[in-house]
Amino acid sequence: MESENSATCDTQASVEIPSSEDQSISNQWFSDQFDDLLPKIQEQWPDLAKQTIEATRGSLDDLVKVLASHSGKTSIGVIEQLEDLLNSASDRTKDLAESLEPLEKQLEDLLDELNCTLRPKIETPVRQRPLLAIGIATGLGVLLGILMSGGRRS
Repeated sequence: MESENSATCDTQASVEIPSSEDQSISNQWFSDQFDDLLPKIQEQWPDLAKQTIEATRGSLDDLVKVLASHSGKTSIGVIEQLEDLLNSASDRTKDLAESLEPLEKQLEDLLDELNCTLRPKIETPVRQRPLLAIGIATGLGVLLGILMSGGRRS
């Protein structure tokens, strides 16, 4: 009977608080993204005070315990709800990334066009008069240095 109890306890511990390396990465990600996820957590559990949720900052396990005790659900049920919440957030991130792809393509095209049109206009005079180009670059560097260090003098 004692071995049966220990098996049950081991099963509960592994379900509620997985000890795999992936879980520690998940906890770290959750801790990093906590501020962004806080409004979504509050939408899911509106009866819970913001301060109560914020008190668990940095710990996924503590948040699961608090949510389970206040909602009356099991830790597994809370974890499933949080996973759904995190998955919906990652789906939105993917959608945002996909919507940015056309803009990224436009930017690449503009940079390629700029490289094709502006580069020859700059390279030709520099190749024809390298000393003048070095002198202008040096002068601009000195001028920028004076401007940037001007605020530091007392």
